[in-house]
Amino acid sequence: MTDIRRLDANAPDFRQQLDALLAWESVSDDKVNQIVLDVLRNVRERGDAAVLEYTERFDRLKLEKGADLEIPRARLQQALDAIAPELREGLEVAAERIRAYHCHQVEESWSYREADGTLLGQKITPLDRVGLYVPGGKAAYPSSVLMNAIPAKVAGVEELIMVVPAPDGELNDMVLAAAAISEVDRVFTVGGAQAVAALAYGTETIPQVDKIVGPGNIFVATAKRYVYGTVGIDMIAGPSEILVVCDGKTDPDWIAMDLFSQAEHDEDAQAILVTPDAAFADAVAASIDKLLPTMPRREIIEKALRDRGAIITVSDMDQAVEMINIIAPEHLELSVDDPEALLPGIRHAGAIFMGRYTAEALGDYCAGPNHVLPTSRTARFSSPLGVYDFVKRSSLIMVSEEGVQTLGRIAATLADGEGLPAHAQSARYRLK
Repeated sequence: MTDIRRLDANAPDFRQQLDALLAWESVSDDKVNQIVLDVLRNVRERGDAAVLEYTERFDRLKLEKGADLEIPRARLQQALDAIAPELREGLEVAAERIRAYHCHQVEESWSYREADGTLLGQKITPLDRVGLYVPGGKAAYPSSVLMNAIPAKVAGVEELIMVVPAPDGELNDMVLAAAAISEVDRVFTVGGAQAVAALAYGTETIPQVDKIVGPGNIFVATAKRYVYGTVGIDMIAGPSEILVVCDGKTDPDWIAMDLFSQAEHDEDAQAILVTPDAAFADAVAASIDKLLPTMPRREIIEKALRDRGAIITVSDMDQAVEMINIIAPEHLELSVDDPEALLPGIRHAGAIFMGRYTAEALGDYCAGPNHVLPTSRTARFSSPLGVYDFVKRSSLIMVSEEGVQTLGRIAATLADGEGLPAHAQSARYRLK
C-alpha cells in the first residue's frame, strides 16, 4: 500500500504538519557554491578556453576551438525534417497555440498630456538579447524550448541565444526541432554553470545576453543566482508541484494519475489532493495503489508521494480555497462542478486548471499558457513566465514651461526638506 500522508485540516496540529510538508530549502551546499564560483570566475577571465575545458571535462566532448561550440542553423532544420511527422505536427500545433496566447500579453507604450502641456507616459522596449538554457542528454524537454523562446520572440527580443549541453556529443533532435520552430537565432553546445557564465559575461564566441531564462540542475540554478545583477534571470525554480481540489465526483483514477503526472518529475516533486469527501479520499488512495505498479517511473512517484505527497480532507469548499491560498501551488486543478465560482476566492496559484477534463499535462505541452511557473509558494508574489518578462518599461516625462512653474516649486521645496540644495536649485532655475 502506498505510504501517502493523510491529513485532516481540522486537526489541532494540522498547520504544523502542513508547514513541515511544504517546507523546501533549495539551498546549495558549500561545495556546490565553491564549484560554481570557480567556474564563473574562470569563464569570466578566460572565455572560450575555459568553456572548452569544462565541456570536455563535464560533457566528455572535446572541441578544438570556440567556433565549434555553435550548431549551424542548417542542423536545426535537419532535426525538424528528421523527427516523426506526428511529433513535428505536435510541436507545430503547440507552438501556434503558445504564440496565440502570448500575443494577448503584448503591452503597448502609452502617454497622456496634462492641461498645461506636460506629457507623462511609459515606453515598452524589448530586451536586446536573451539566453535560453535547455537541459541536454537524457533530459530532453522540447516543450521548455517552446515555452521560453516563443514569448521572447512575441515580445520582440532581437536575438535569442540557446545553450544546450551535448554529453558525449549527443544532441536531441526534438530539442533542436523545437529551436527551429521557435526561431531561436543561435545555439551553442554548452551546459552547466559554464553556460550560464558564458551568457552572463560573454566569451569570444558566445555573446553576452541581458537575461537568462530556462530550467537547469543545482549548478545551473546556483550560477543563475550568482550572476543576477550582471544579467536578469527568470526565477530560481524548485521541484514541480500540483494541488488537486476535487469535490468527490471525478473518477478517482483520473485524480490519481494527475497526482502521478507531477510526482514522476523527480523524488522531490509534490502532489497534494484536497477534498471534502473522506470516502473519495479513500477511493483515490485505492486508485494510487492500483495504478502505481503500472507506471514506468514507479520508484520516483512512490518516493515523491511518500516524502512530500498528501491527501487532505477539509470540511467544505470554502476551507478548500483556504488551503489553496496557504499552499500557493505551482499547478492547481479545480476538479469540481463549477470551478469559475471558486476563482474570486483564489489569490495564490501559478496556473489554474478548471474542470474535470483539464488535466495539468495539457498545460505542460499545448494548451497555450506558459508552463514556466512559480514554485515553492512563490506564487504569493510571482507570475508565470510571459511576454512581460522580455520587455522593459521606461517612464516618459516631458514637463512644459507652464507645468514647471508648479512642479519646480514643489520639487524645490521637497529637495530643501531633504537637505539637497543642488536638487532644489536645479528646479528653481527653471522658474520665472
